[in-house]
Amino acid sequence: MAVGKEIITKIRSVQNTQKITRAMQMVSTSKMRKTQERMRAARPYAEKVRTVMAHLAQANTDLEHPLLSRRDVVKRAGIIIVTSDKGLCGGLNVNTLKKLYAKVKELQDQNVEVDVCCPGQKGPAAAQRAHLNVVASAVQLGDVPKMEKLIGPLTVLFKQYAEGELDAVYMVYSSFINTMKQEPTMEQLLPLSPEHMVVEHSHSWDYLYEPNAVTVMEFPG
Repeated sequence: MAVGKEIITKIRSVQNTQKITRAMQMVSTSKMRKTQERMRAARPYAEKVRTVMAHLAQANTDLEHPLLSRRDVVKRAGIIIVTSDKGLCGGLNVNTLKKLYAKVKELQDQNVEVDVCCPGQKGPAAAQRAHLNVVASAVQLGDVPKMEKLIGPLTVLFKQYAEGELDAVYMVYSSFINTMKQEPTMEQLLPLSPEHMVVEHSHSWDYLYEPNAVTVMEFPG
């Protein structure tokens, strides 16, 4: 009789676990849908900014600005590594970090020193394990990161580049393809150059800049 009661208790326990798991799945699905909607809303803006900056660089070849000037010798580079605040997300962080380590090895083989900026909780710990110099980080960003928490850490590398302390700045992140596939991506952010940007058309573009082209190239703030 006791064995029967134990079986019934275990069955009820499994059923309760199923209910909790089902509720968690519904919450996760809702969060994922909202995140995808925000991503789809922001992506066209980001792509258009990239295109305009590429056109600016192409149409103003005589424009002198620290963001456009290429360094003859790269001695020090900065890398922004974007990770999540939490785990349990499959290979998302692992694949992104592999991309980071590969780039770091490539730079170190060329005797280039590396500074890293880490938006996301998983980045700083991984960078420290690899004995990288973490110059800035932003953690506990939540589901909707606030610009005021990001702009300070990110500006550190940009200011270093403008002041000549860095010769190149890269960013490593996971590019969202679909819920089953996120592709680790490496991009060169600085120096700006047309070949490192997506340009929609082969012919050159130019714009009327207000107040001027140099101001458009300046950092936020």
